[in-house]
Amino acid sequence: MPKVVFITGASSGIGKAVGTFLKTKNYIVYGTSRNPSRITDSPFPLVALDVRYTTSIQTAIQTVLEKEKRIDVLINNAGVGITGPLEEIPAEEIKNNFETNLFGPIEVMKAVLPAMRAQKGGTIINVTSIAGYMGLPFRSVYSASKGALELVTEALRMEVKPFNIQITNVAPGDFATNIASGRYHAPLVKGSAYEDTYGYSLETMDAHVDGGSDPNDMAKAILEVIETEKPKIHYKVGAPLQKFSIVLKRILPDKIYEKMLMNHYKL
Repeated sequence: MPKVVFITGASSGIGKAVGTFLKTKNYIVYGTSRNPSRITDSPFPLVALDVRYTTSIQTAIQTVLEKEKRIDVLINNAGVGITGPLEEIPAEEIKNNFETNLFGPIEVMKAVLPAMRAQKGGTIINVTSIAGYMGLPFRSVYSASKGALELVTEALRMEVKPFNIQITNVAPGDFATNIASGRYHAPLVKGSAYEDTYGYSLETMDAHVDGGSDPNDMAKAILEVIETEKPKIHYKVGAPLQKFSIVLKRILPDKIYEKMLMNHYKL
């Protein structure tokens, strides 16, 4: 029997690439979008969902359960980027980022776990980020929200093991998607103490995304995770140097690693 896959944030980018690929592998795929009616080219059904609102989450999950009677795989992919000097990012933007990147995915997991427990199994894949393994300058909030989701996954994974539910993180590096256009940029303020350093970092970040990996690489990695009976806790997908940066953080003294990052961002 084909497995039912539920992917949040699947109207574009990584989510759409993953859903499209899984559909070719005979999975039953449902994606989500805040405004499904605006998407006319999705190869799989899109359900209305805004992860910032619990009622929206519960309605979307219930819609799929009523149609398919089960959800075998949840891919928590919905997320937003945010950049800026921490001092200049408005508090409401910080809260919105955590609502989308952390609290939302938690609520989606809470909504799907009873069904997975009743069907005696399931897989949850949280799409985090390589940026969540380190505090990156001008990406402090993004690194923190994705890093927090990594730790939540580690803990929840142990809590649900007795129910035959597998939970894992897949952390992408920079991929060639439209995330840069959708993220919140703290404005570059003339005369700001961060004008030069933030300006350069912003150019660097956008260049990395534009020259990023093919989202289909992420799709193939996620398929492999789904088809693994007992997946690992962490997976990293991206350019070798980005993945190696995590290894370097683990083995280098803190200040040397910090200096390496500061040199990279010309700080």
